[in-house]
Amino acid sequence: MNKLKQIGKFIIPAAALLLPVMSLAAITQPDINLGGTAITLDEVIDRIEQVANFLIIISVIIAVIFIIWGGIKYMTSSGDPKKAEAARGVIINGIIGAAVVLGVGVILNTVKGLLARTFFN
Repeated sequence: MNKLKQIGKFIIPAAALLLPVMSLAAITQPDINLGGTAITLDEVIDRIEQVANFLIIISVIIAVIFIIWGGIKYMTSSGDPKKAEAARGVIINGIIGAAVVLGVGVILNTVKGLLARTFFN
């Protein structure tokens, strides 16, 4: 066991020192042409904006579904105060969710306008 520790004390640092040397032996082919066009920063910003708008639309739809579901639960509560309170909570949570999502949309569009210097035009 003692001999293994001595070997380990030598092999681990040696491997750590030799790994960069081994990576230099890798064959590279820098002359490969992949074709296509480069992606610009404007295209990246447009994609991020499209994804954000899509997520905002989906989130608002989900919030509206929660509000409708809460309304249905409220109508079918049959005067039971516990069920009515639970339904009221679902409706309030749906409204809060929609407000948060729309607020995020406003914040994103404001920041985009300020960064692109088109906010005050």
